[in-house]
Amino acid sequence: MSATSFSSAPNATRGLGHHAQQTTASDGLGALMSRAERWTMGTRLVLAMVACWLLAISLIWKYVVSATSAVPDLAATGAALLVATPVLSAALASLRHPSLHGLTDQLVAVAMLASWASGDLLTAALLPIVMIVGHVLEERSLLGSHEAIRALERLVDTTTLRLNPDGTTEAVTTTQLAVGDKVELRAGDRVLADGIVLHGQSSLDMASLTGESVPVEIGPGDRVLAGTINLSGVLTAEVTQIGQETALGQIIALMEVAEEAKPPLTRLLERYAGRYMALIMTISAAVWFASGSTSAMLAVLVASCPCAVVLAAPAASIAAIAVAARHGILIKGTAFLEHLADVTSLIIDKTGTLTTGRLALHRTVVQPGITESELLSLAATLGGLSTHPVSRALARAAAPSSSYAFEAVQEQHGLGLRATTTSGEIFLMGRPALLMQEDIDPGITPEHDGPMVCLSRNGRMLGWLLLSDSPRPEAPEAMQGLRELGLSRQTLLTGDRRAVAMRTASELGIENVQAEVLPTEKMACVLAEIEQGQRPLVVGDGINDALALRAGAVGIAMGAEGTDVALSSADLVLMQSDLRRLGTAIRLSRRCRRTIQINVAMGVGWTGILIICAAFNLLGPQGAVMAAVLHNASTLAGLANAGRLLRFDETRLPPAKSV
Repeated sequence: MSATSFSSAPNATRGLGHHAQQTTASDGLGALMSRAERWTMGTRLVLAMVACWLLAISLIWKYVVSATSAVPDLAATGAALLVATPVLSAALASLRHPSLHGLTDQLVAVAMLASWASGDLLTAALLPIVMIVGHVLEERSLLGSHEAIRALERLVDTTTLRLNPDGTTEAVTTTQLAVGDKVELRAGDRVLADGIVLHGQSSLDMASLTGESVPVEIGPGDRVLAGTINLSGVLTAEVTQIGQETALGQIIALMEVAEEAKPPLTRLLERYAGRYMALIMTISAAVWFASGSTSAMLAVLVASCPCAVVLAAPAASIAAIAVAARHGILIKGTAFLEHLADVTSLIIDKTGTLTTGRLALHRTVVQPGITESELLSLAATLGGLSTHPVSRALARAAAPSSSYAFEAVQEQHGLGLRATTTSGEIFLMGRPALLMQEDIDPGITPEHDGPMVCLSRNGRMLGWLLLSDSPRPEAPEAMQGLRELGLSRQTLLTGDRRAVAMRTASELGIENVQAEVLPTEKMACVLAEIEQGQRPLVVGDGINDALALRAGAVGIAMGAEGTDVALSSADLVLMQSDLRRLGTAIRLSRRCRRTIQINVAMGVGWTGILIICAAFNLLGPQGAVMAAVLHNASTLAGLANAGRLLRFDETRLPPAKSV
């Protein structure tokens, strides 16, 4: 039976934390209906068990005590009556709310009524019992999807310490948190909401959410995500997202949506559900007229139930979304999971996506009389006096010198800085124009396509420091992996200068480069790719990538550094900025699609075989009951096949090699 057979109520929409309480009236009704479904399922199982006992009494009395007694017939009638009510009520409900799920209810009800009409009380009781038991087994074995969702919800089913304005702390639950609250996270505490670290240094265990197997070092300004664990140190964080707005809340919501996923064949069957019902009724009537066998007719009705096809996609989709979440990939819908398997080309942003987005020292050009270590030490010292991105990059390049004490530091906008020590030494660091203002000749400008800084001391040129935004360490491996997956057509799309883009592309083996483009031009490039018959995968992280992400066949945002606009425009989000997860997502989507196709083929093929066997009365004297057993066995086999997706594991990636 299908996961919603014997019921017409939709699945409840569950919330998380604060937003779980902010439901609409329809959401509340959905939750009540879900509880009613669970209670009704338990009631039907009890009725089926009682009916089984009555059937056992009927058979024992008939073959052991007395075959002429009225007790066997009374017991069989009681068993049939017990299970008739839920079957008929589900069939009537499916008439009010037509669906492919309802076809099963209607077919079983027709078969049961036909058994009553023919006087076959044993079949009239056994058939609903087998289908109810099969339905319960399927509910329990649907990959444990409901339990998986509850397990995710339990990640934040605890308390945290909220900091009050008067400096005191109080233990609060997830539902009591609000955006803007400040929380204190001690070693071993579970994070209950997404936020930004204000104070403290620690390690964060993010394995349950992003698949990061190694603890992540975090400090002020870094993000913390709901469901992760603070391993050491004390952190003070400000809550930025709660409930379903958190990354964990989105994963839970997507897993619930996956339960309603439908493959193309299921959608086709739903479109022609009425005709399918008429066809099956015609075939069963023809079988009865041709053979005169009521058993064969009933078997055809039961064998034609499309449960295996109905469950083919939801089972695989739930498993795929759960596995993707384990790998740090947030998939916003099952449709995108399906589309990702068909991408044929790659369009990728440069800054912050292919590259780290942070300037770093590329090389130095030193003048005679000074060593490279001395130049770097001076640059790091002066860099620590400024907040400019170039200065910060130089401050990270080496250990600062402790030999100088500065009494005056002056920054000249667009040029650099001038620093004077207590002993009267004057240092200049910045563009060549800064030195030329002081009549200092910077010499021959080195060839470089990135930021360049020259440094002087007391009027003497010391050397050049050349910086660049370097590719991510894993980028070459990731691009090669995508080419091996069939995405050999790769385009680097950036608003940066062409010389910089060409250098990055050459390092990564990307042949096509579109540089110095505006956001609208980025979208035009994506649309042009589609017009050429390609299905582009678009990857980016910034506001200027939002239009392109929306225009592509599938858009993927780099979640760790991505802007809110890019994240909302994308179809998938990489929670950790490892480009190799692009290949992981594609492989998972293709595995999921293959699993759905196998399940659909199994369901359609097995249903056809059962109908043929039933039509020729090859299922024995109790053909309808045998058809029900074999039908449920095929459905459970499809669920087991979908469960194989859970073994997909690429969580442990080797360390990336630097370019």
